[in-house]
Amino acid sequence: MSMQDPVADMLTRIRNAHHRSKPDVSMPSSKLKVSVAKVLQDEGYIGGYEVSEDAKPTLTLGLKYFEGKPVIAEISRFSKPSLRQYRATNDLPKVRSGLGVAIISTSQGVMTDRAARASGIGGEVLCTVF
Repeated sequence: MSMQDPVADMLTRIRNAHHRSKPDVSMPSSKLKVSVAKVLQDEGYIGGYEVSEDAKPTLTLGLKYFEGKPVIAEISRFSKPSLRQYRATNDLPKVRSGLGVAIISTSQGVMTDRAARASGIGGEVLCTVF
């Protein structure tokens, strides 16, 4: 069965692994998922990521916990395949008054909302993380 929304599947796998207190989570890899994982690692939400070199590459994320609780309290999809959410620089969302991060897919790559505002570019808002 084909996957309709791979990014939503990635976020759901992360949420489910956190609920079960798993140390890591694996999923099928893609360039977009690796870019999102890189942003999550740079922002300190995950410990790291690794891509296997198999015929079908697998992306493995190392999840982070602080005092027994997941570092990612809330992660949700913003733009969906049925309703794409494109925002200009001035309209990019601030997650919890700047405490969280919105991950944006821009013409210059996948980045946080703060980096997109600093670069003066907008794009598709993929997800929000707090």
